[in-house]
Amino acid sequence: MNSVFIVDDHPVIRLAVRMLLEHEGYNVVGETDNGVDAMQMVRECMPDLVILDISIPKLDGLEVLARFNQMCTPIKTLVLTAQCPKLFGIRCMQSGAAGYVCKQEELSELVSAIKAVLSGYNYYPSQALNPVRGDDVHFAELELFKAVNDRELMVMQLFAQGRTNKDIAKGMFLSNKTVSTYKKRLMQKLKAKSLVELIEMAKRNALV
Repeated sequence: MNSVFIVDDHPVIRLAVRMLLEHEGYNVVGETDNGVDAMQMVRECMPDLVILDISIPKLDGLEVLARFNQMCTPIKTLVLTAQCPKLFGIRCMQSGAAGYVCKQEELSELVSAIKAVLSGYNYYPSQALNPVRGDDVHFAELELFKAVNDRELMVMQLFAQGRTNKDIAKGMFLSNKTVSTYKKRLMQKLKAKSLVELIEMAKRNALV
């Protein structure tokens, strides 16, 4: 029986995933709502698979993925998130995730992904690997996002959700000054003249 660990900051999602996995015969060995606890608990129980959301507090999912990758363990990671695959899919793959499922999909999609990943395959939606070009303006924005690093992208998302510098600093274990630096870098890289422009760009690219 394969063992699975769940990381998601929404209790209802964790419960739904746990019930689904147990119904399918998997052994859920633990769960948590943040990245810091996830690192410690996963090291202790060493599950076969970690189901991981990206937007989690204390240590975001992309950072957790990168650290799992550095551990060089046989643990496989499947990202389950509401985030846009066009922006996050490739980043998750580069950080070592074996699969990516959007929360908007049917639960059967998650089951298929779990089976594929545990069988040694990668499981990614087509739009994560081959973003549709669409209009030239949107494509140009996607190109600009390539210069934005993972941490900056998570900070941008939090700004778009209406969080203040202070909120973001507390949630990501950063100083206010560091958050301000991230905001400045984001505006430079994405050619935004104001925070309002930055937030509008985040909304256009499904970061909210």
